[in-house]
Amino acid sequence: MIILPAIDILNGQCVQLVQGEYGTAKKVAADPLETALKFAEAGAEYIHMVDLDGARDGSPKNAEIFINTARSVSVPVELGGGIRNMETVDFYLNKGISRVILGSAALNNKNFVIEAVKAYGDRIAVAIDAKNRKVKTNGWLVESEIDFVELAVEMEKIGVDNIIYTNIGVEGLLSGIDLEHYKELGSAVGIKITASGGVSGLCDIEKLCELDLYGVICGSALYSGALDLKQAIDCARDYTLQKLFAGGELIPAIIQDYKTNEVLMLGYMNIESLRLTLETGRTWFYSRSRQKLWNKGESSGHFQNVKEIYYDCYKNKLLIKAEQLGVACHTGNMSCFYTKLI
Repeated sequence: MIILPAIDILNGQCVQLVQGEYGTAKKVAADPLETALKFAEAGAEYIHMVDLDGARDGSPKNAEIFINTARSVSVPVELGGGIRNMETVDFYLNKGISRVILGSAALNNKNFVIEAVKAYGDRIAVAIDAKNRKVKTNGWLVESEIDFVELAVEMEKIGVDNIIYTNIGVEGLLSGIDLEHYKELGSAVGIKITASGGVSGLCDIEKLCELDLYGVICGSALYSGALDLKQAIDCARDYTLQKLFAGGELIPAIIQDYKTNEVLMLGYMNIESLRLTLETGRTWFYSRSRQKLWNKGESSGHFQNVKEIYYDCYKNKLLIKAEQLGVACHTGNMSCFYTKLI
């Protein structure tokens, strides 16, 4: 599970709302970019941004802030609020935003959602915001009669890969997350679920880890000091590592070229080598013959700069996409898989 620190923008300012009420807006940080840079420095893997003016008015209102942030930080940025047509989707994704979030459109214009998913795949997420189970739209100002689970199931059917669910009733209150809603969603759909709303501290992060969600968005808890971002990231990462190695000391790791997708090599990792890989950004393995950790490229200089790490559906194998410096194989071949069997 990844931790996504939130930056909500209203009238150009970083704010937090309580239960989605615009009248409760409170400035929580001086500068959006400075805040994003601090989040990235703390280890955030993704930053969540919201155009509150856009969500209310139905069109982008603070685009320059979001684009400048996305171009200036080293981690991807996702953005929601006021994205109601393909022109806006195209604009943001071509200007550096890594993922856009469709909210009101999920209920009001499903053909648009289908078109966006068809064009951009997993770069499209859908936000489902509900109060007393009923989905609300237009910056949480308009209530529908649609149940949040019903809409999630419908979004999965039309190809959405990632839903962000917010229980508006606990948003901004630091009162704790609604675990039962996330359990219900997890039973109803098989796609990525990101939790949002109500995180009060590290205890909520620990509870959400047990549900194997894709991510959790944290806002008020971070700004109030109730949650330390680095501690939250470490907590979620350690939980994932423990799950990965629950069945044994070593797991196989397939290394793939980040640009060409060529399979370069297969190595084995224990929990210590994977921790080193995450900390250093370069691949580390465990040598079964030498009974020791080793850093790929430590003698040849042919290091592997890690770009992305995935684990499989059984949580016992890794796929690592990396930038290969030099060749991957000790024979001088680019890939260890150069001998054809059939």
